[in-house]
Amino acid sequence: MTLFHGLSAFPITPATPDGQIIADDLARMLLRLRSARVDSVGLLGSTGTYAYLDRSARRDAVSIAAETLAGDVPLIVSVGALRTDAAVALAQDAAKAGADGLLMAPVSYTPLTQEEVYQHFLAVAGATDLPLSIYNTPGTTHFTFSIDLLVRLAATPTITAVKMPLPAQGTVTDDFAALNNHLPADFVIGYSGDWGCAEALLAGAQTWYSVVAGILPEPALRLTQAALAGDAALTAKLNADFDALWALFRAHGGLRVAYGIAHMLGLTKALPPRPILPMPDSATPDLRAALAALDVAQA
Repeated sequence: MTLFHGLSAFPITPATPDGQIIADDLARMLLRLRSARVDSVGLLGSTGTYAYLDRSARRDAVSIAAETLAGDVPLIVSVGALRTDAAVALAQDAAKAGADGLLMAPVSYTPLTQEEVYQHFLAVAGATDLPLSIYNTPGTTHFTFSIDLLVRLAATPTITAVKMPLPAQGTVTDDFAALNNHLPADFVIGYSGDWGCAEALLAGAQTWYSVVAGILPEPALRLTQAALAGDAALTAKLNADFDALWALFRAHGGLRVAYGIAHMLGLTKALPPRPILPMPDSATPDLRAALAALDVAQA
């Protein structure tokens, strides 16, 4: 098994309103993931609100995570930034602080071309010896990786995986098959979009980059293990237990729901960075019911 296999858990990053990391709260969440033995922790992902934190705060978060996980769980750090030099610096910071791997989205304001993204990734991939996963998230970046670009990037020795979104059209099974036909056999294909990832794993994808695992690791692990084992019946049963939670994810976004769960579990009082607002109070009964369906004890 390589770094980018299995269940990668993406926690929120508790911070003060001015963007300072709340160390005790972050460590508390990471200890839950370490105890559950997720396959990796995806720090400072979209759910970890990396784009809202400055370099110093991101460096603090990586140091806290590396110390808390203590090598028991691999640490993957997101290093996306608007400027290539900034992403290079973040990659080097992460490597120095103890990260095991990197994840990067092509963050932009001015729309980027395929060649610009290729050169951007080459620069960051060459800045450290750490393996790098491509973060394809067009809903956030408004950039879509072509298959040709993925094939070009896969030829770079340190670029070893891709984090794909659920397809806007067609099935994730067909989407995975198309990618798998073009990319090298040892290039790892994973998916995000929690409600569709069980299907992706059953189809042959190797990684679930998971929002829910960052806050509810045990039920997410059970679902992952059933899907990776190819047990379609058990996977369907376990995924059905998540149905109410997936509905909230689609309605409010996984980030807001993850903060709501963290509050219910007494893990932090931190709020999402403004201008993001918390999930509305009117959704609280539905969230409590969704947690009850998963047998999650609430504070």
